[in-house]
Amino acid sequence: MAKTVLEFEKPIVELEAKLEEMKRLSDKVNIENEITKIEEKVRELKEGIYKGLTRWQRVQLARHPDRPYTLDYIYLMTSNFLELHGDRNFKDDKAIVGGFAQLDEFKVMIIGHQKGRDTKTNVYRNFGMPNPEGYRKAMRLMKLAEKFGKPVITMIDTPGAYPGLEAEERGQAEAIAKNLFEMSRLKVPIIVVIIGEGASGGALGIGVGDRILMLENCWYSVISPESCSSILWRSWDFKEQAAEALKLTAPDLFEQKIIDRIVPEPLGGAHKDHQEAAKILKAALIEELQQLIKIKPEKLLDTRLEKFGKMGAYTE
Repeated sequence: MAKTVLEFEKPIVELEAKLEEMKRLSDKVNIENEITKIEEKVRELKEGIYKGLTRWQRVQLARHPDRPYTLDYIYLMTSNFLELHGDRNFKDDKAIVGGFAQLDEFKVMIIGHQKGRDTKTNVYRNFGMPNPEGYRKAMRLMKLAEKFGKPVITMIDTPGAYPGLEAEERGQAEAIAKNLFEMSRLKVPIIVVIIGEGASGGALGIGVGDRILMLENCWYSVISPESCSSILWRSWDFKEQAAEALKLTAPDLFEQKIIDRIVPEPLGGAHKDHQEAAKILKAALIEELQQLIKIKPEKLLDTRLEKFGKMGAYTE
């Protein structure tokens, strides 16, 4: 399968192709100095391009089909993962996965949105868009974690909750609202990580936590740039302007105190090196867990409510 190359990544890909060609020739000709120079140029080009990304370009990176998804992070970061299924009411939603796992010295419950890698698996996972039973499954697993006193880690990566008629008939809005209410009073530490795209209530349905982490090249907003453009300009052609206005990237949200920590990605994005991306995220999660487990449940709840109560700006 051909690798997806974004428009702004093309100069890097072309230079990397030239580098590979030179490396093949190095068996016959001594061109080590030239190879070293090209390698340095590739690194400088990457640093220059990824340092100056626009908000829309970060949205594109967040949606990159080669990015690691929830299950990728789980298998790379944890051991003894036991996936749990079903909401005990309707069915098992494949767009949300979760279960107990061992994260070094911590036993945790990990829950997250899951997308597919191709058409077949995307249909199977409903493109990472949960139905109500997905959110009910997530809450069932969180309650199970609370019962056994285990921290909860949620991973957000969804274009939104599934907007189909059947989802509304089964109580999509109620399922998300109940999750917000129950997560706000869960008596165990909750760490939320945005690992890709986080759109609207579909993301917020598993997004209430004591610490909100966000990978460097992600977006998190009440609406996608395309939908915002469609509403304001009656066209998707203004999605780049919409992305700028929404201020939906990690630095924007950190400044607004919506998130607590930006987790760096490997140079070029998490899709370039799954192992390194997982290693960086794992270190951040362990650091946060070491702090949160020291806090008493009553204090944890008070701080969590205070944290979300302070969000936003308003005047009377």
